[in-house]
Amino acid sequence: MAKKNTAHAPLTPAVLHILLALSTGERHGYGIMKQVQADSEGTAKMGPGTLYGSIGRMMEAGLIRESDKRVDPEMDDERRIYYELTDGGRAALEAELRRYRGVLAAAEGHLAHGH
Repeated sequence: MAKKNTAHAPLTPAVLHILLALSTGERHGYGIMKQVQADSEGTAKMGPGTLYGSIGRMMEAGLIRESDKRVDPEMDDERRIYYELTDGGRAALEAELRRYRGVLAAAEGHLAHGH
């Protein structure tokens, strides 16, 4: 089955936050939730259902994959599965950030001209 081309489709907020959390390195689920909370300054709440549902869809779409890394010294639990961005996931994140920059530039232009 061919992977869907999601590199240029708009991302849901949950997917965007997960990609951002993984953009700086491999993380396990709990680490992703903690990073999302830090990145959003506590405004984005992501529970396990949302997280793991999104992770499953993102793996099917080829945005992320399981990493070979297994043990976080702080957690010391080899059962934790780590995730990492694929090239497709990095491309999707970059496309989404370009989209946001374009929206922001348009909004700033409208505000500067009083529209």
